[in-house]
This record gives sequence, structure tokens and C-alpha cells, in this order.
Amino acid sequence: MEILSRMRRTAAVLGLCAALVAVPAAAAAEPAAPKTPRTPGIPVVTTEQVMPHLRALQSIADRTGGNRAHGTKGFQQSLAYVKGVLDKAGFRTGLRPFTHNGVVGHNLIADWPGGDPDHVVLVGAHLDSVEAGPGMNDNGSGSAAVLATAVAMSRAGVAPKRHLRFAWWGAEEQGLIGSKDYVRKLSAAGREKIDVYLNFDMTGSRNVQQWLVVHDDPRATDAFEAYFAAKGLPTFDIGIGGSDHESFGDAGIPVSGFNTGVGDCLHDACDRIDNVDPETETLSTNAILGVTWQLATR
Repeated sequence: MEILSRMRRTAAVLGLCAALVAVPAAAAAEPAAPKTPRTPGIPVVTTEQVMPHLRALQSIADRTGGNRAHGTKGFQQSLAYVKGVLDKAGFRTGLRPFTHNGVVGHNLIADWPGGDPDHVVLVGAHLDSVEAGPGMNDNGSGSAAVLATAVAMSRAGVAPKRHLRFAWWGAEEQGLIGSKDYVRKLSAAGREKIDVYLNFDMTGSRNVQQWLVVHDDPRATDAFEAYFAAKGLPTFDIGIGGSDHESFGDAGIPVSGFNTGVGDCLHDACDRIDNVDPETETLSTNAILGVTWQLATR
């Protein structure tokens, strides 16, 4: 998470809200059967399909000095891992270079073939960590959830009406550098083609009280709220500021998405894989998958 002060304020709000609304212990798990009928065609991601991506990112950090920050081997190997998975899944991938603090960084863009190129659903997360630690919840969790979503759509052979694009940003912890660079380099027509940008930052927090949903694009916001409501999970609405979606919202591109709140290990060495709750991460991944599928195919 890049803007620490804003997230601390969000944490304070959550502390007040937690006294009013608490998630039952069993609610954080993906239920054996959904409470409402699942839309035909939308696949389901299991814990075994998302957590291996987090384990891979943790392993990369462990063997490259303990973090995955901009300009490090940890980030470069994280980028190579995600790109490799996407290439095997049939996506058209490309690296978009930028320079920050004299060091070349990259955004990874992955396009799924098909869909109307004039109407794009863009789904993203930042891939880098801070230098203090491996960044498994911030934001290995969001990166893994978006990656598992992309793979699930590939396996299901999704045939989108809108064009479907996924992105992993670099140097976001340095000041939203990667996402700003991507937006800045879009032409006016290119910006108009993005119907909505969905952002996911810290999707596997332990002891989650509420899912913090970005309220901007009405259709996406309503879809996320409906998903969590159907499972009896409380939400809290947040605005455009505070994470990667800010770069898009500031440019007039509709945004939505969610996070699961700030934990004690934010930007710390203890943000390791055991700082991510597998059940929360799985539920979040299926929320991303379900809403993205709806927005892309209807």
C-alpha cells in the first residue's frame, strides 16, 4: 500500500466500525455451497489454485535478499514468474518500461484475445513490495488473486464481449509510479476505451472485519456489494484515493475494486506468507473473478 497515512486513517475507521459490525469466524471461508445461485459459466477458484502463487512470490523474496521492491532481483523475478504463468495460459503479454530514481522498472500487461477493443475491462494490482520485507499481503495477495483470476478465465475459455486486460504495476510503493506512467502514456482515445479499472490491494488480510469497496463506477461497485451481501459479509465504502486506482480515477477513468484492510505487518518484515489468510484470499479471488466475468461478458 503506497499511501500509509491514508491507510492508517482507514484502519482507525475500521476500528470504530468493527464494534458495530463483526464477521463471524465461519464467514471468512468460502462456503461449500453458495447462498445464491452462481451465474452459469463462472468458474470457482480454490485455495490450492491461488496460494501456490503466493508461495512462489515468498520463495522469490527469500532467495533475493528478503524483498521484491523496485529495482531489485526480487521484483524482476516476480515479474518473470507472473509473465511465465500468463504466457502458458494463452495471454498476450508485454512489459512496459519506465524509469524511476535512475532505475528501469516495468509494468506487465496481459491481454486476453477477443472482445471489443473499444470497451476494455482492466484488472490490476501492484506487484512490488517495500524494501523492508517480502510484501505478501501488500501486495503479493492482490497480485496472486488477479493472476489466479486470469488463469481461471483462461481455463474456462471465457469469450468476453468487452476486451479483457490484466496488469501488474511496478514501483507503486515509491509513489504510484508504474500506474501513473501507464495512464500518462495513454492517448485520450486510449483512456476513453477503458470502461472501468478494477484494483486489488491487500486481499488476504488476517482478522478481516470488512471488505473495503472502492465506490466509483456504479456497475462494478454494485456488483461487488452484491457479491459480499450474498455471503453475509459486511463492506465499507472507500473513495478513489489510497492505492493504484488513484492514478486512473484522477484521469477520469471509472474505477472500483476492494481491499481487506491494514494489518500490523504493513510495510514490515513480518509481511510474510503467514500474514495472509488463505480463506480470505480465496474468497477475495472469487469475488474478483465473479465480478470481472460479469463486467466482461455482459
